Amino acid sequence: MFGLTFEKLLLIGVLAVFLLGPERLPYYASQLARLVKNLKKMADGAKDRMREEMGPDFDEVDWKKLDPRQYDPRRIIREALVEEVVTPSAPPVVDSAYVRRKRRLEEEGKQAPFDAEAT
Repeated sequence: MFGLTFEKLLLIGVLAVFLLGPERLPYYASQLARLVKNLKKMADGAKDRMREEMGPDFDEVDWKKLDPRQYDPRRIIREALVEEVVTPSAPPVVDSAYVRRKRRLEEEGKQAPFDAEAT
C-alpha cells in the first residue's frame, strides 16, 4: 500500500506524537479515521452505482486488464523496434461489455434502448 512498511508507519506515528503533542493527537486521529471512512463510503457508492448501471456485465469485466499500472513503455518501445517479438501465450481477445450486451439483446430479439427526444 503506497510503499509504506511497518517501520515507516511507526516512524510517522512517533513524529506525529512529537509534532502534534498528546493534547491534539486524539482529535487529528479521529479526523483521519473519519476521512478514511468517508473515502471508503464514496468508493463503495461508486462501485455500487457502476454495478447498478452495468447490470450483470459488471462481474464479467476483467478489471486487472484495465489497470493503468500494467502500462510499460519499455515493452511498447521494445516491441516497436524489434522485428519479431516473441510473446508468451497471449490471452484471448475478450469482447467489451457493450458488445456482449448488444449481442445478448440481438439474441433475445430486442432492440437497444433509443430515446428520440435525446437528439
